[in-house]
Amino acid sequence: MWRSLIALLLLSAPQVWAQENATAYEALRVVGTELGRGALNHIVTIAGVKGNPQPEKWRIVLEDPQGRGVRELQIVEGKIDSDSRPDRSTAGSTEGATINLSRLNLDSSGAFAVASHTAEASHTGFATADYTLRTDQRGEPIWIVTLLNRSSHPVGTIYIGATRGTVKRTEGMFAGATMEDVENDYDGGEGSGVINDVEKKIKHAFHKTQDEARGMFERVKRSFSDFINRE
Repeated sequence: MWRSLIALLLLSAPQVWAQENATAYEALRVVGTELGRGALNHIVTIAGVKGNPQPEKWRIVLEDPQGRGVRELQIVEGKIDSDSRPDRSTAGSTEGATINLSRLNLDSSGAFAVASHTAEASHTGFATADYTLRTDQRGEPIWIVTLLNRSSHPVGTIYIGATRGTVKRTEGMFAGATMEDVENDYDGGEGSGVINDVEKKIKHAFHKTQDEARGMFERVKRSFSDFINRE
């Protein structure tokens, strides 16, 4: 009996004590530790795929301060696993704009919490999440979280402001409505009726989810400046 119990404990131990994958902030701390704090002033994008909820590795792209293109780092298990200089242009950035990390108040774990709640509100089931942190057209940091089903097909994308945690836009959710759709005023008249009522419900559901996301942000917000300066 005791042998069976011990065997069961040994088999289950790796699952019990398994370390969770690193968040984006933790990956950035690796960059600051190994390359120096100055490197954090040149971050262009941070990305990870198939997070459950966090990805196994993070891809971090930095601009070269001397104008020699970009560096692409792979952060795995608390260290820089690879360091390359790809010839291709940097995907997912806004003209190579660097991220002002002092404006970050949402780690990837918080972005997942907001995205997961948004998915639940829109009745969208998912299995894993892809993450990208970059700047938007105004130079503000934004999380783009794409949710995927068990077949790794995208089922929805949420754009979340990384400073205030605002859900700015969704794609493939809320009956396929985007932020531009729900911001339109449906004033009746021609085209009103059943379709108009559906549009109003979509708009109401989206804005309700936005309000709830603000409350969630207050619970999960995390300043990167405080994080990186923590002893």
